[in-house]
Amino acid sequence: MLKDLGLQAFINQLESSEPVPGGGSVAALSSSLASALAAMVANLTIGKKNYEAVSDEMSEVAVRMSAHKQVFIDLIDKDANSFDSVMKAFKLPKETEDDKKKRNDLIQEGMKYAASVPLEVAEKTALLFEDFAYLVEKGNKNAQTDALVATMMARTAILSALYNVKINLGSIKDETFVKQTSDRVKSLEQFAIEKEAYVLGLSDL
Repeated sequence: MLKDLGLQAFINQLESSEPVPGGGSVAALSSSLASALAAMVANLTIGKKNYEAVSDEMSEVAVRMSAHKQVFIDLIDKDANSFDSVMKAFKLPKETEDDKKKRNDLIQEGMKYAASVPLEVAEKTALLFEDFAYLVEKGNKNAQTDALVATMMARTAILSALYNVKINLGSIKDETFVKQTSDRVKSLEQFAIEKEAYVLGLSDL
C-alpha cells in the first residue's frame, strides 16, 4: 500500500513510469499534509501564554485535523486503486454482442467510481477552511505562516483532485451523471479559490 511507503520510496515510485501513484494520490497527500500542518498550529497554541482563552477550542481543532489527516492518507491508496476496475474491464472479452455490452457497462461503472474518489477528496478538503481561518485569526502568531501554507495546500489539493474528476468525465456516457458532477466540480473550484483568498486575507503578514 502506498501509505505504508516511506517518503523517499513514495517519491521514487511517483517519478517512475508506473501509472500509480499519480495526480489523484498526490492531491490526497496534499490534503493530508494540510491537515497535519493545521494540527501542528493548533498544538503549538494549546496551553501557550496569551492563548489560554482558546486552548479548549484549539484542542478540538487539533483532534479534527488529526482525524482528517488519516482520512486523506487512506484516500491516497483509494485513489490509486480506483482505476483497477476500469483496467480489468478493458481486458474483458469482446467477441460477442453480449460480451461487448458487459464490457462497456463495466468500463462505464468503473469510470464513474474513478471520478468519485477524487471528488471525495475535494469535498472533504473543502471542510477544512473554517478551521484554517480560525487558526490564522486565533492561533499562535509564530505559526501563522504554517496555517497559511495549509490553506494554500488545501486549495491546490481541491483543484488537483477536480482535474482528475474532469478527465474521467470525458469518458463517461451518462449525460445526467456528467452534468451533475460537472456542476459540483465548478462549485468546488470556485469555493476553493474564494476560501483561500478569504483565509489569506485574514493574515497580518
